[in-house]
Formats: sequence, C-alpha cells, structure tokens
Amino acid sequence: MLDDSVNQPQACTIALMRYNKMKRRFVEAEKPAEEPIDALASALLSLNQVSDVRAFLSDLCTPAELEALADRWRVVPYLLDEVSYREIHARTSVSVTTIGRVARCLLNANGGYQIAVSKLKRRKAQLASKGTAVALGSSRKPAGVRP
Repeated sequence: MLDDSVNQPQACTIALMRYNKMKRRFVEAEKPAEEPIDALASALLSLNQVSDVRAFLSDLCTPAELEALADRWRVVPYLLDEVSYREIHARTSVSVTTIGRVARCLLNANGGYQIAVSKLKRRKAQLASKGTAVALGSSRKPAGVRP
C-alpha cells in the first residue's frame, strides 16, 4: 500500500511502473533460417501476376508506404531521360527531395533501379514482338494528375 503523502496520479504512475517491471520478459528473437530481406525478395519473386504483386504489396505496406514506393518508381524514367528535377516535379507532383533521392540511387546505389528498368525494357520488347503491350511503370500524365 502507498502512504498518504503520495497523490492519486503519482500512485497510478508507481503502480504502472511496478506492473511493467513484473511483466517485462526479455526473450531473444528467434533466428530466421533466411535473412528477412532475402525472404521478402523471394516472396516477391514468386509472384508472377501484376495483380498478385499488387495484392501482396497492399497487404505488406501502408497506403502511404505504397504511395512513396510508387512515387519513387514513377520518376525513374524521367531521370533516365535526363529531365530536370523541377520539370519532373511539375509533371508528377513528386517532391524534389524524393526525386533527388532516386537520382542518387540511380548513380550510387546497388543498381536495382537499373536492373528493373533493363528487364522491363527487355520484356516489353519481347511482348511487342508477340503483339502484346506492357507498361514500364510511368504513365506520363499532365502535371498535377496523380495516379
């Protein structure tokens, strides 16, 4: 029991602190068989349909995270075409900061954007020779129009 010199809010705080001390359990996380990023990459790689990838990403990401990823991907074709940051911003409404981040990744990162663009171009060429169309990820809409 708490003594009378402790007021009601202090009593609640002390009780919560004691409760938290009793409930804390320091359990070491289980070591996964596969690195988590590799497992995620494998899951994405296993999906063959755009609708399946879209469903997976919608489950995996918050709407804001998904929008951020889509914005990053959306500016890649413009950067590869050497369009200025301000013009890209005017066309897409994507922030200049995000555009700069993607540009730095295109120049200095792991090459993932370049690999994806290259493979999509190859796939587009193959499908075009068969008479099937595929989008490269950029719908060059007028400025102010967001997907």
